[in-house]
Amino acid sequence: MKTAGPSGILPTEGSNPGRPGRRDSSPGVRAVKRVALWRFQVDLTLHRAIRRARGEKPWVLGGDCRRCAACCEAPSISVGPVTWGVPAVRRAFLWWQRRFNGFHLVRMDGDGRSFVFRCAHFDRETRSCDSYDSRPGMCRDYPRLLLWQASPDFLPGCGYRASPPNAAGLRAALDRASLTPGQRERLRRGLRLDG
Repeated sequence: MKTAGPSGILPTEGSNPGRPGRRDSSPGVRAVKRVALWRFQVDLTLHRAIRRARGEKPWVLGGDCRRCAACCEAPSISVGPVTWGVPAVRRAFLWWQRRFNGFHLVRMDGDGRSFVFRCAHFDRETRSCDSYDSRPGMCRDYPRLLLWQASPDFLPGCGYRASPPNAAGLRAALDRASLTPGQRERLRRGLRLDG
C-alpha cells in the first residue's frame, strides 16, 4: 500500500498539493463531465436492469441524508483487475479522476482494489460541495450503489439504512417462530429488520 506524503496526499503526476482551482469552469470540461455523467447513468441503468432480469434483488433503502458529508470526505472507488493491474490504464483512470472530478489520490487499498481520494470540491469547514450541480455520477448515486452488495455497510453517522428485499416475510417468520423476546430482538437487529 502506498502512503501519503506530509501534505496528506499521495504524490501523483501533475497533482496540485494546495487546493486546486475550479477546473470545471471551462465549457469544454463541463461538456466532458455532462457526457461522462450521461454514460454513467446509462451504464448503471443497464447494469441494474440485467441484474434484475437475472432475479437479483437489491436491498431496500431507508432513512435519509443527514448532511453529515462523510461520503464526501474520502470518496473511494473500487476498480476491476485491468484498471488496478495495468499501469497505463491505472494512470489514465487516476488522471481522469483528478482532471474531471477533482479527486486527488490519498491511498491505494490493495485488499479491495480501491482508490481512496480527497475531493478538491469538498469544503471541510462548511461540509459542502462547491460543485454540487456538476458532481460525478458516483456522488449522485450514493448510497444506492451499495444496495447491490451482499451486506451493505454505510458510513458512521449516515442517516441511510438498508433492509433486505424480503423484510416483511422475515418479520412474519420471526413473529411465528417460538423465540424468546431477546432472541427475536437479536435476530431482528442481525437481519436488519428494524428499518
